[in-house]
Order: sequence, then C-alpha cells, then structure tokens
Amino acid sequence: MNTVLPLLETPPRAFELPDSAREGLARTPFGLYVHVPFCATRCGYCDFNTYTSDELGPGANRAEYAGTAIAELRRAAETLGPDLPTVSTVFVGGGTPTLLPADDLAAVLAEVHRLFPVADDVEVTTEANPETVSTAYFSRLREAGFTRVSLGMQSAAEHVLAVLDRRHTPGRAVEAAHEARATGFEHVNLDLIYGTPGETDADWAASLDAVLSGPVDHVSAYALIVEEGTRLARRISRGELPMPDDDVLADRYEQADATLRSAGFDWYEVSNWATSDAARCRHNELYWANANWWGVGPGAHSHVSGLRWWNVKHPAAYADRLAAGGSPVQDTELLDDADRALETVMLGLRLREGLPIDQLSDVGRRRAEDSVVRGLLDPAAHEAGRAVLTDRGRLLADAIVRDLTD
Repeated sequence: MNTVLPLLETPPRAFELPDSAREGLARTPFGLYVHVPFCATRCGYCDFNTYTSDELGPGANRAEYAGTAIAELRRAAETLGPDLPTVSTVFVGGGTPTLLPADDLAAVLAEVHRLFPVADDVEVTTEANPETVSTAYFSRLREAGFTRVSLGMQSAAEHVLAVLDRRHTPGRAVEAAHEARATGFEHVNLDLIYGTPGETDADWAASLDAVLSGPVDHVSAYALIVEEGTRLARRISRGELPMPDDDVLADRYEQADATLRSAGFDWYEVSNWATSDAARCRHNELYWANANWWGVGPGAHSHVSGLRWWNVKHPAAYADRLAAGGSPVQDTELLDDADRALETVMLGLRLREGLPIDQLSDVGRRRAEDSVVRGLLDPAAHEAGRAVLTDRGRLLADAIVRDLTD
C-alpha cells in the first residue's frame, strides 16, 4: 500500500510584516522556534506535524533540511529588518530534531548568530529522543552554543512505552540526561506523560523516581490527551484500550506535584516544575507571556505584535516554496484587542504568578470571586489583586480558564 502522504497545500502567497506589527518589536522579548518534522516512527498518541521517511517520499529529505531552515531564517531576517529584535531564546523542536546530525543543528544556530543580534545569555534548547543522542552528540551541541536539552522520557515502564508506541528502552532517557550533564549542559529537562491505558500507580511512582535519579533541574508532566485521528484514538474507539480516566489523571497529577515538590522542584506553570528560576524554560515563558517569536519549518506558527501566521504543513511544499524564493506562509491572522486580552488571560492563569484581576472582564471578575469561595483561586492573592490558582485549582485549570473568559 502506498503510504506517502499527499501534498495538499494552498497556493503560494506573498508575506510582509505590516507596520502595525512592527510597533514595539524592539521592546518585546523575541525568540526563534525551529521545527524539525522528521521521526523514525510515528508514536500512536502524537498528532504533531511530523513525518516518517515512508510518509514523505521524494522531495523532502533530512540531508537537505538544515539548508532549507536556514533559507527561512534569512527570509525572517529580511522581513523583520532593518531594526532586528534581539534573540533571547532559540528552541529546536519536532518531531525528532536529533535525527539530524549535530553539525546540522550547529549550522542552523550559527546562522542565527550571523543574521540576528543575540542576547549574551541566550537560552538555546533542543528536544531529543534518548535513542538518537550520545556523549559525542551532546558535546558537539555544547560546542555550538546549545545551553539546554529536553529529553522525551514519557515513562519508565516498558509496557506503557509500548502502548504509546515509543521506541526507546526504559532507563535510556535518564542515561542520556547523565550524558548531557557530563558534557556541560547545566539545564536538562525530562518529559513525562501520565494516564496511559494500563499505567498503574506503581508505574507512575517508578517513573517519577527514575526522573529524580537523574541530573535534571526541570520536569514537564502532561496528561495523556487522546487526539482524534491518531492510532491511539482508533485503538480506544475499537475497545482495545480504555479511555484515560479523569479521576486517575487528577490523582497522577497530585502524586507528581507532591513527589517533585519534596525533591526541591516548584511548579511555575501547570505542567512544568523547576528547581530554580534559572531552570525555567524561558522560551516557553515567552509563549505564555504572549511575546514575539518566529517559527521556522513546515507547519510552524509565528506571532509578532498581534499578527499570527503559519507555514504550509508538508515539508516538500515548504522546501519547494523556499527554493523558488517564495514565502512558506500559508495564512495569517491579525488579532484584535479583545483576542489578545483573551489569550493573555488564558495563558496567564496557568502560571504560578497568575495575572492581575483587572485583566479580566466584569463577568470574569465576578466569577473569580466565586472561584475564591470554591477554593480554586488563592484568597490572599485575590485580595492583593491577582488571580492565582490554588493546588486544587490547578487540577481544574482548563475549566477555570473557560469560566473566567466566557
């Protein structure tokens, strides 16, 4: 059977940054995201814009991808110029960025430094699959200027990894974290997923213990979301696996928070814990603050001063447009003041610091008072003029966000 995914994209369109989006560009924190769309295999729960070699077919290959991403970086510099913003963070994500040679990632970062002013304390992160890295690989990234690595661990239980279609072996993620630290990475994150069908309380406890056995200063833990169209969703719909239980997910979250807190980690966003302010992921904080970033790569999203745009999704279409000297942008959206205010609330409420109550609507402020009574928002913070989630509120964060923004 032919598994190559069809190339269905909109016609090319011109893209220029309007003057209205340039206002405040130099004063707002700015980051670069580089999307690497390749994976060795497709995980059953994943709906990201990623592709295996069988799905791509000819016209889009890993060997040429760094050069294609660099072509968009050059277009970004031209579009943003002449007063280029200073890059404070760079995040290479995917997909599996570490399927590319370390020299390719180094070349992309070198081009960032050539094209843009870069902060002296720039944070440079790459995501990594534990099976695709080594001490030598990490050493090359450190030499190139990478400062942070985020390893996908998901679970320490082999049968849980099998349900998720993860191909790394239990223990390899923590081993890779040790390799990263040994080569000079001060900031190392491990990603976990909880609530996978078949995962037990003991499995989750073992995963948390495994994370804490490694030299990490940051942990991300996400509830499993069954995305429509994924292999996992199909297996659940056929009755092969049960749907994740909301009560179990809440128990897992509380277990994670208690375990991490006792080990010196504090939450700073609902799904993220760090040992210090310096250990926080500054690139993600840039998103949560609704700041500015340019997303490089197929399907990547960007935002500058209320203008949002996104690239064509298929890597072949993305590469073809750049090779022809055109823009990879598929479409744009200009947010109005109401949209931006709504997003500020939606993102800010998930942070430990919360947000000023006066950023809520009149209805939102009344509902915030009710949330304090219900134990979902901190009463002392509310008295001081801020909406801050309580521990119980974090379990219902999405519902509270909807309640205060409807």
